[in-house]
Amino acid sequence: MTDPSSTPDLYEHLQAIDSVAIDEDATFADLTSLHLGGRPRLTVRCGTDSAVAEVVMLLDARGIDFLIVGGGSNLVVADGDLDLVAVVVENREISLTTEGVLRAGAGAVWDDVVVASVEAGFGGIECLSGIPGSAGATPVQNVGAYGAEISDVLVQVLLLERSTGEMAWVPASSLELDYRYSNLKFSNRAIVLAIELQLSTDGLSGPLRYGELARRLGVTEAGERRPVADVRAAVLQLRRGKGMVIDPADHDTWSAGSFFTNPIVPVALADEVQARVRQLRGDEDAERMPRFPAGPRTTKVKLSAAWLIDRAGFAKGFPGEGAPVRLSTKHTLALTNRGSATTADLVALARQVRDGVQETFGVALVPEPVWVGVSIDSP
Repeated sequence: MTDPSSTPDLYEHLQAIDSVAIDEDATFADLTSLHLGGRPRLTVRCGTDSAVAEVVMLLDARGIDFLIVGGGSNLVVADGDLDLVAVVVENREISLTTEGVLRAGAGAVWDDVVVASVEAGFGGIECLSGIPGSAGATPVQNVGAYGAEISDVLVQVLLLERSTGEMAWVPASSLELDYRYSNLKFSNRAIVLAIELQLSTDGLSGPLRYGELARRLGVTEAGERRPVADVRAAVLQLRRGKGMVIDPADHDTWSAGSFFTNPIVPVALADEVQARVRQLRGDEDAERMPRFPAGPRTTKVKLSAAWLIDRAGFAKGFPGEGAPVRLSTKHTLALTNRGSATTADLVALARQVRDGVQETFGVALVPEPVWVGVSIDSP
């Protein structure tokens, strides 16, 4: 690990930036929802857009590796000492207009953003209630749940372009948003500093399309809408039942949320998977296999990662009591730290689940979190 003394004026320059605080004690176990990961070179907490921009440009100019951290809910970070700086984004302001325009700093707790919208009677993000993490991560991942995605309401994002140091609002259409994807996700070319959403102002949710949520709310026709507060309450109830609302006292919530994305596959492969399920588990289970059109721009099919994991032999709570990392006892799609795990333990279970689904069904599961200093194929 690089000795901070090799750049003796770095602290001085960082401390001179307004709204910056340096934390020399934090580890990634403190900064992530998995409570895993080693110690960064140092942690720099930034309270404003301009503070984030100045810190990033300073570190880039020095050639110092860094990681932007919001809520830390989508990170898998290596154990041990890491030769990088954790830049924690803490610009948390939220503003709304009477026309339903909502702006949030990248460091705003995402569920606080949802609460603000629901309390104002604005609709469009209530189905995204309870998702951990920060507002700035939502466009990077095109965060979605229960039939809604941030792309449904995202108008523009305030970006810092690292190559030029320019801060500018750019339209959502320029981000190439797709299922759990944007062109920001793997490029590291820009940092999200704030987001702007256009929400409805009639007190009703977006169209309700997700079966489980629709049934909970008594929706009988596709696209019906309900009061935003009712939808938020129902979503939180469903998420808590799956261990998907963070509770520090509940190890089932010490996770990165849904660990694998739902695979999008050719129709022929989906048919092969269904035939394999029929062979292994019978006609009734095969007919219940979730498979949905992957979207209007493709003929492919979206399968359920959680369903495949379960049918490949990985039940809730796998591998059982005493394991440092287990599948959640409430939901097979979450890998959870039971309190004493290491990142190496998590990687081993993630690889076992991925390989088991591949062997059983021929479907390659792709992890959703961002991996730092480690990969699913690490020894």
